[in-house]
Amino acid sequence: MLPLSDWPLSARQGLVGVFTDIDDTLTTHGSITPDALQALADLRAAGLQVIGITGRPIGWCETLIKGDPERGLAPWPVDAMVAENGAVAWVREGNGFKKIYQQSAAARARNRARMRSIGERIEREVPGAQITRDSPGRETDLAIDHAEFAQLSTEQIARVVAIMQAEGMHTTVSSIHTHGCFGQFNKWQGALWILQQLWRRSLPAELERWVFVGDSGNDVAMFEHFTHSVGVANIRKVADQLSHRPRYITTSERGAGFAEAAAAILAARQV
Repeated sequence: MLPLSDWPLSARQGLVGVFTDIDDTLTTHGSITPDALQALADLRAAGLQVIGITGRPIGWCETLIKGDPERGLAPWPVDAMVAENGAVAWVREGNGFKKIYQQSAAARARNRARMRSIGERIEREVPGAQITRDSPGRETDLAIDHAEFAQLSTEQIARVVAIMQAEGMHTTVSSIHTHGCFGQFNKWQGALWILQQLWRRSLPAELERWVFVGDSGNDVAMFEHFTHSVGVANIRKVADQLSHRPRYITTSERGAGFAEAAAAILAARQV
């Protein structure tokens, strides 16, 4: 991982869009910081497309993209929110929003019943394992808390992953949750899908013009494929566990690190 300052100016000048993880990349201790929120707004104001991509549930992402006036929460300035590691997304449509899926309604219904049973098995067989508190908002993904409200050891996380895989699930591990789903969903596959859905564009054909910012294990597929990938500094804590790492790393952690990456992108547009 190279210092962000090593990212060539010429490479940043042609960028058209940013994909970003949310937990511990945009957020700090569970909330988005003002500098990260302003960075999102500045990127969009400069004409870049901005897409959040997360393991969090689609229900949780609804408030982020739409806002919640009763709670005083403004909508995040993004073009889309891809949730549950790529399986489902909220997108802007005219003056409103719509939810789109990669799986049919029938497939989702079958899978939900299977995920319920597997979640119960994991809670029985792995001491301390808990289905995540945000699970009521999940539609395509089973998530086990290992570092948000519960604390599981590396061995316990490995056991959760083993059970999910034995049940035929595809697995990913984020900074806070262990995920399983039926379908080969990951953030890279979700990124390919959302660009086709929104703009009928091929991400591989314009990969030199996009950047990804992230921090954890479920970002590995993005780090593997993106020419321009940035890790916020807290990724150092798990870097030795990752099969692929970001090309560049910020000096600051979490939301401040994202703001640092956004500043580097915007600086190149002013030359």
